[in-house]
Amino acid sequence: MKKKVILIIIIIALILLIPIPMKLRDGGSIEFKSILYTITKYHKLAPIEENTETVYIDGIGIKILGMEIYNNTNQSNIKGKKTFNTGEITTTLTLEDEIQDNTIWCGTFQLIWNDLKNDLAKQDIIFTPQLKVVDNLNKETFTTNDLSDKYFYKKVGTPSLKLKEEIEKGIKDKFNETSDILDDFEWENRDPKDYFLYAMLKKEFQFEKAFEELEKGKFGKYDNVSYFGIKKSSESDELRNQVEVLYYNSKDNFAIKLITKQEDEVILCKNPEGKSFNEIYNNITSKSNKYKGGKNIQEGELLKIPNVKMNEKTEFTEIQNKSFLFANEDSYRIEKAIQTIQFELDRTGGKIKSEAGMMVNKESAIMIDEIREFAIDDTFAIFLIEEGKEVPYFAGKISDITKFQ
Repeated sequence: MKKKVILIIIIIALILLIPIPMKLRDGGSIEFKSILYTITKYHKLAPIEENTETVYIDGIGIKILGMEIYNNTNQSNIKGKKTFNTGEITTTLTLEDEIQDNTIWCGTFQLIWNDLKNDLAKQDIIFTPQLKVVDNLNKETFTTNDLSDKYFYKKVGTPSLKLKEEIEKGIKDKFNETSDILDDFEWENRDPKDYFLYAMLKKEFQFEKAFEELEKGKFGKYDNVSYFGIKKSSESDELRNQVEVLYYNSKDNFAIKLITKQEDEVILCKNPEGKSFNEIYNNITSKSNKYKGGKNIQEGELLKIPNVKMNEKTEFTEIQNKSFLFANEDSYRIEKAIQTIQFELDRTGGKIKSEAGMMVNKESAIMIDEIREFAIDDTFAIFLIEEGKEVPYFAGKISDITKFQ
């Protein structure tokens, strides 16, 4: 007790005497005395106001009054729990949804929605009033036909600790992975007619030959961005053979495909056109089919791609706690819906891991001869698709690269 009193006195003195400004990730600042004030609250030396928000400083969850501070790393481990980015990147539910910049999508949530619709409800999910995003989910624009079985795990059942343990064992056996979302759901004392739906996707891919590491440079208005690719002076045909030009209209309007050792293709499009990922992807396909120019990167042409790293966790509150009917007239609601997306891309290859979980409750009732430049140093779209498939399993639109490195 005496030590605690001494600690409080020291902290109060620092708050009053040392107003040191601390830089924020987005260029703002917060005085050190405010940080100390917050830490005293986090350690329960003072009550926490209800309107505070959880953010992260060096991986430590604290409370900031109406402010956001971000750590430089996307993920860290504190007492065995992973922390994620805090909302700078938007996760969309479907390929059909209208998107803004800095938006990502992965097919895991669509997979469990398909199971909810087809295996449990046995009809389209209809809210009152109906939501556009739910209509888009009901279209099933991504299914298990768009991804090989070895890369995903799915489970549907009555929520219980036994089901949770079964899922944990399943993803451990198949992917040697643990879950970042299962502990967010309530598993005990559930109604026998409740349901839990789960999916995990995990893939890794490598390039046959690692691309060259390039000098850091600008991306739009952002400086000091990490890049990889092929230098103009490179003599490596092996590197150039890993790239297919889908179309090239100018240095600010082109799309390319990176070829991996596996069956994955990485499609990158600078200044994408379209209001949704489906529109963007279809526009890429259409332009590629019409393009008659050179399909290969030539000696003296530059390839420049930013490193990408993201780790996002999203709770889709917009579809929670709204009633809908099964075909048998039973009324249900989505208690909680969560998805994570972790993705990395660098000179050697890439990897992606995504989880989705949903708890559902039963309710009581042209040709160009110039030397081309393929520098992706401004807004771009990225898609991952298995060779021979029609629909990508991951998509992203990136304009602020600092949110992704």
